[in-house]
Amino acid sequence: QVQLIESGGGLVQAGGSLRLSCAASGRTFTMYIMGWFRQTPGKEREFVAAITRIGSTTWYADSAKGRFTISRDNVKNTLYLQMNSLKPEDAGVYYCAASAQRGANRVEVSTYDNWGQGTQVTVSS
Repeated sequence: QVQLIESGGGLVQAGGSLRLSCAASGRTFTMYIMGWFRQTPGKEREFVAAITRIGSTTWYADSAKGRFTISRDNVKNTLYLQMNSLKPEDAGVYYCAASAQRGANRVEVSTYDNWGQGTQVTVSS
């Protein structure tokens, strides 16, 4: 198991930026594909972005493309999500997630078996 702790959420005005971090501990960080998901009240947790074990490839939800950047530092065992040009619809609880599965669909919640506790992002209009 890997333990995940998110930070960096907060209140920001529309058009602003936030950088989320996810610190990992426990098992070897590079064993895991990492992802960010967002959840709002009454809705399913939804995919935002994912990154391969060595950071060579990234994937984004259409809503995040061009505005968000996922990255990882495998020396610091930390995952990041840089969010720019934030919109009110980007608000929610952001979770980082880790998956040791190979060949699984990286946009699916069920692919990930390790989750952080979440960090709240609020975007005012």
